[in-house]
Amino acid sequence: MSAGVKYTIDELAREAGTTVRSLRVYQERGVLPPPSLKGRTGLYGPEHLNRVRTISRLLDRGIKLNGIKELLNAWDRGDGLGDVLGEITSGTTAPEAPTVSDKISATELADRYRGVSNGLARVVAAGMYEPVDAATYRVVDPQLILIVEQIASAGVPLEEAVGELEKLRADCDRIARRFVDVFHRTAWEPLQHDGNDPAVRSALSERLAIARIVPGRATSDLVNRFVARHLEEDIELTDA
Repeated sequence: MSAGVKYTIDELAREAGTTVRSLRVYQERGVLPPPSLKGRTGLYGPEHLNRVRTISRLLDRGIKLNGIKELLNAWDRGDGLGDVLGEITSGTTAPEAPTVSDKISATELADRYRGVSNGLARVVAAGMYEPVDAATYRVVDPQLILIVEQIASAGVPLEEAVGELEKLRADCDRIARRFVDVFHRTAWEPLQHDGNDPAVRSALSERLAIARIVPGRATSDLVNRFVARHLEEDIELTDA
């Protein structure tokens, strides 16, 4: 990359794989130096591109823009970043999981989701509960119930929280199906003709064990990274 290369803000965003809005947020928050001016046009250099890429990597690690500003200031001063990074990335406390009973009356369940249109039908279709009889429901998946409660505890209306779970289930199902299709086509099919070989069966068993856990872990990590980044880029939220 030539030291003389200059970018407009649109070009810088494209080169860095981000958005113009994000770059403006970075400038407003003091983590991206201002451009040089040529007439009324702001021009950015390679140092700006490197800085944006550094910011992106730190955001991916869950570090907030205020913390990134401290890190970059320390970096510019030549201070050791290890201590600063350790201080900023210290752990956070996860919400405590509520206790979920095995069974719940239809009346209580209807009351719990009274703010949700077609609430009973939707929580059943979402895999959270199932009917035992006309008066009683059983908890099917406490984790899904917890997800809805955690979304609602962030201030999201219950109707929206259930809707987000429905979308999340659909998105996750598409991701899972796509991965299984890829696994079947690339990891399983080439071994079919040697399926009775003990070594091949052992290798396939190991691959299956990996396939069961890696996509979920990767998806969770990536979603959390992107949520953290988008929250940090929302000026109103971060200022609040």
